[in-house]
Amino acid sequence: MPKRILSGVVTSDANAQTVTVSVERRFTHPVLKKTIRKSKKYRAHDEQNAFKVGDAVRIIECAPKSKTKRWEVLEA
Repeated sequence: MPKRILSGVVTSDANAQTVTVSVERRFTHPVLKKTIRKSKKYRAHDEQNAFKVGDAVRIIECAPKSKTKRWEVLEA
């Protein structure tokens, strides 16, 4: 099965080797026919501590790195 790749914006870099990435998805509401924006936060592994708040990044699924980290930063 292929690994998922998501795009988002770094919202926190306070932890060592970890960034919090907010990923937004848009979809049309089935009844209201209105475009809805939903966002979800993912914790991703950042080995070099290279990414700062506000950076647009792509993240990819990986094996669990810790209790909450299941993603790695792929590129900016």
